[in-house]
Amino acid sequence: MKRHVSFLLAGMLLAAPLNAALPVGAQAPDFRTTGALAGKPFKLHLKDQLRHGPLVLYFFPKAFTQGCTLEAKAFADAMPEFRKAGARVVGMSADDLPTLQRFSTEACRSAFPVASASPATIKAYDVVLKQKPELTDRTSYVIDRKGRIVMVHSELDWKDHVAKTLAAVKGLKR
Repeated sequence: MKRHVSFLLAGMLLAAPLNAALPVGAQAPDFRTTGALAGKPFKLHLKDQLRHGPLVLYFFPKAFTQGCTLEAKAFADAMPEFRKAGARVVGMSADDLPTLQRFSTEACRSAFPVASASPATIKAYDVVLKQKPELTDRTSYVIDRKGRIVMVHSELDWKDHVAKTLAAVKGLKR
């Protein structure tokens, strides 16, 4: 199921807006959770992440499934480009911490953190997977330093998420 993509680039809204609770220009809901980076647990707070620059917050349905593993590897491969553009990447799913600890090393190649999305966070970001409400949809948000959503891409096919979020990050003014 393909949905529309929208993003803000140089003050212009491009493409059709996504039918989601978090439209471009909305304030990203703050949250705290636990996650893993390189197999080690850590605490994640959205506001702390944004202090370092823009953030790609991507939601994926389930660790170690084919599409989610391929997507994580694609983000890991692109991390030098995201860093060069001054952005961080965080993957989010409803998986438990032990699963995410393994996923952070095996699929994410220790290149970026993955974290547990609570039911409240899943609802706040409007990423409930309609076919399986206990999982998250595959949706990527680019959030600027001020906490505003500047790009949304929601599509179950993982293939365009990395390219679209990287293009949006590169389009932000530093």
